[in-house]
Amino acid sequence: MSQFIDIGSVKDIPPRGARVLRTPEGEIAVFRTALDQVFAVDEWLPGKAGPLSNGIQHGTSVTDPMYNWVFDLHTGHAQGADEGQIRVWDLHLRGGRILITRDVLGAAKVVA
Repeated sequence: MSQFIDIGSVKDIPPRGARVLRTPEGEIAVFRTALDQVFAVDEWLPGKAGPLSNGIQHGTSVTDPMYNWVFDLHTGHAQGADEGQIRVWDLHLRGGRILITRDVLGAAKVVA
């Protein structure tokens, strides 16, 4: 398992809400579902202007607020007739804390 960095408590994100993580790799939308699952995907669609953190979350999917495209938060793949894919970032929950892959943050505190 690669190294992970603590980015905060799951309680920092309301159920069915999102927060934006700014990193050297770009902005990442971190979502919390109604069932306390947590997902991280690129905030911006490739070549599009809509911020996904402003989208409507339903189950483990999010609908882009600009184009109404639906993306699976597990895989990043567009659903139904929509096309495309967003990058999904590896993260874990440990003791109520959200840990994201070190790849996105560079030099920061590593949680073993």
